[in-house]
Amino acid sequence: MFNSLKIFNIISAIFIVFFSPSLFANGTGDIIDLTSHGIGYAALLFFGIAYCLVMLEDVTHLRKSKPVLIAAGIIWGMIGYYYSQHGMSHESEAAFRHNLLEYAELFFFLLVAMTYINSMEERQLFDALRAWMVNKGFTLRLIFWLTGLLAFFISPVADNLTTALLMCAIVMKVGGDNKKFITLACINIVVAANAGGAFSPFGDITTLMVWQKGMVQFGTFFALFIPAAVNFLVPAIIISFFISNEAAKGDGEVVHMKRGARRIVALFLTTIFFAVMGHSVLGMPPVLGMMTGLGLLQFFAFFLRKTQKSYYQTALAKTEGEQHQRLSLLSKETPFDIFNKVAKAEWDTLFFFYGVVLCVGGLGFMGYLSMVSEAMYTNWDPTYANVTVGVLSAVVDNIPVMFAVLSMHPDMSIGQWLLVTLTAGVGGSLFSIGSAAGVALMGQARGIYTFGAHLKWTPVIALGYIASIFAHLWINASYF
Repeated sequence: MFNSLKIFNIISAIFIVFFSPSLFANGTGDIIDLTSHGIGYAALLFFGIAYCLVMLEDVTHLRKSKPVLIAAGIIWGMIGYYYSQHGMSHESEAAFRHNLLEYAELFFFLLVAMTYINSMEERQLFDALRAWMVNKGFTLRLIFWLTGLLAFFISPVADNLTTALLMCAIVMKVGGDNKKFITLACINIVVAANAGGAFSPFGDITTLMVWQKGMVQFGTFFALFIPAAVNFLVPAIIISFFISNEAAKGDGEVVHMKRGARRIVALFLTTIFFAVMGHSVLGMPPVLGMMTGLGLLQFFAFFLRKTQKSYYQTALAKTEGEQHQRLSLLSKETPFDIFNKVAKAEWDTLFFFYGVVLCVGGLGFMGYLSMVSEAMYTNWDPTYANVTVGVLSAVVDNIPVMFAVLSMHPDMSIGQWLLVTLTAGVGGSLFSIGSAAGVALMGQARGIYTFGAHLKWTPVIALGYIASIFAHLWINASYF
């Protein structure tokens, strides 16, 4: 039997033969083309395995960050080994740091946004909105439209995942045992949330990447408003005819927002203003404004903690009955702690994003993205290439797809950059697994909103996808 040392020696021998620089050296410049090298093939294999595990997350229950983190380490480890053997470790280190810096800017931006959203949720802002809608006695068709419209207009500011979960909670509450209504409303929410996120730099990670890269200016994104609206409205109008007009039943639940909820919303809008002005006027990365806004939220959290006791003492002295009881319960709650909100950020998503950025960056450094860019953006018309990107994002997450496009840096007009931003954002609506919103709702409405249920309406959603592309080509023709 082999002992562990023998196994290690065999593996080491295979590694040296397969990845030996003396056998496969093919360049002397700053960047070596490894696309025909054993390391390159191995990198593709590891990334492929990792991404298959990501796509099977709902089946295996293995969080999506784990495989891509390992794949990123292996890919850059192989790059580091090869370049160090050529005396070029500085070049590989610089390339890794470049990708890490790009991730760091997006990481802190998203962390601040998630912290604000979690703070609003803790102050029961979203619960109050949900209770208000449930108890208004609207018809199911009106709820269908309201949740869709709210998803479309909230997701440009909040992320589309949080927006979709909030709206799904409403339709689950209203729908009760009406599985058909819940399914159709969830499809509408996914399409609306993805479409709404496509015309704002803050609406989706892909639009944020395009903005931070400087490919499209802040104000120019809003040229996608009408195409995004078309993407949402075309399938929504068709699906709405299949929704009954019966009155929805509320449960009478009343939710009061906690102290400071509206001021946190105001601080969030101020933070976005800082990010936009800092980037547009001062030429600084948007993350500077976001981190400054986080400081403001920390000061406000400090104010809430310090004044909680005196505020409730004064309020309790002026109230009686049910209001007095409610305030008494609130006064005994744990004071607002900003770091609890940081801890509740979507860390799996943030780490997944790290793995994706580093994996795709490593493949790009090896030369694969140049190959794909040559095939798609040189041999094809850019319009066809960008439409294909949207279709790919329905199967593969739009984050690596968009990061790959940005890494290729094809020479395109503003109109084409807007087109790929649109298609990457809304293309994920074609399948339920194509976006974070769809995957999340499959979990929230488990057994009701499923991959198969969504797939039945894919042709209708595809009509909206095609219509939005033609709307962009027509309305924004001046950008091409």
